[in-house]
Amino acid sequence: MPHSLSRKIVLHVIFFLSGITTVLIGQVLPVLAKHFTLSDLQVSYFFPAQFAGSLLGTLLTSIAGKRNMYFAATIAGSLLMAGGIILMNVDIFTVCLLGFAINGMGIGLTLPAINMLILEANPDRAGSALSVLNFCWGLGAIVCKPFVDLFGTADHLGMTTWLLAIPIAIGAAVLFLFGAGRRETTAEESWDVPDTTPIWTTPIAWMIAAFNFIHVGFESGIGGWLTTYTGRVPGDPLASWVSPTLLYFLFFVLGRGFAPVLFRFLNESKMLILGLFIILIGMAVILSAPTVLALSLGATIAGFGTSWIFPTNVARFSQTFGPSASRRATPLFILGTLGSALSTWLIGYISDKTGSLHSGMYVLLAAVMLLIILQIAIGTRPVAEARTE
Repeated sequence: MPHSLSRKIVLHVIFFLSGITTVLIGQVLPVLAKHFTLSDLQVSYFFPAQFAGSLLGTLLTSIAGKRNMYFAATIAGSLLMAGGIILMNVDIFTVCLLGFAINGMGIGLTLPAINMLILEANPDRAGSALSVLNFCWGLGAIVCKPFVDLFGTADHLGMTTWLLAIPIAIGAAVLFLFGAGRRETTAEESWDVPDTTPIWTTPIAWMIAAFNFIHVGFESGIGGWLTTYTGRVPGDPLASWVSPTLLYFLFFVLGRGFAPVLFRFLNESKMLILGLFIILIGMAVILSAPTVLALSLGATIAGFGTSWIFPTNVARFSQTFGPSASRRATPLFILGTLGSALSTWLIGYISDKTGSLHSGMYVLLAAVMLLIILQIAIGTRPVAEARTE
């Protein structure tokens, strides 16, 4: 098997494991809340810890990108994820919190770096390539809750952390070995054809970044709080293992697998509008759900609609400003991280102040409505305008 193909496979495997790692916070919050006896506001502190680390990781990814070191960033990020996950199991609140911050730093390094590696390797089919990559992430997100339920307890993570950290560390080691035969682009080659396309001086770039800010915030908010919210809704799921969270991520993955089919008939703008209105319907069902069964239906709808939004928006950024724009995409990912931190904390804050997590979940509905308005505004701007502003 050629080394290039082997590396791509390992990158996709690590992206799968990072899917588990990214949404792990939402699945272990009920466990940690019980273990440390935390309120919703105290629980929400885990989110800023993880996303502060993720923000730092994203900034480091930007530095790595300027030096053509996305591959090295992936290895370093994987090792940080593994180390942070292990610290989550320590029976000291501050150390556990530190573990989430370190894990976040690893996520901030790994996810953008792998996205950019795959994007640059597939400039002519960016949308579909990123959909496949993020399909792997979604598979990890699906298995996360059953994984935690299987190897953890109601008030302790058990073997969950070790069984996740070890394969991530192994993946980093394998990438390191592959790296010895990887041809890097030299600095001279990188500057042979300087890219003078304006990006962050154009309104369209900041509109796309703002879209990412709100949408990644939505994804983190629903992924982070849905398990806890399910515990506050009366009734039982279809089966003990078929939770609303599992259904959300299951249809999140199915949607990413189905997205390439829709792309044959719809352009990016129409795909985004379609997905956002599906999410809106799902959120309406979630917020009005009187039982867990109804909540499961809403989570299913929202998961399907969310599935292709992120990769399509990233692909839109690259196609608007050219393939080399991937190395100048730092604000795009930083705003996504900030959106994650804000939305997840805001849900916990509103829940604590009102005494109702249901009230906090309205943050997600507001996010979807803002996304629809923003997408309509972006869709009315001609692509050529981005290159001439």
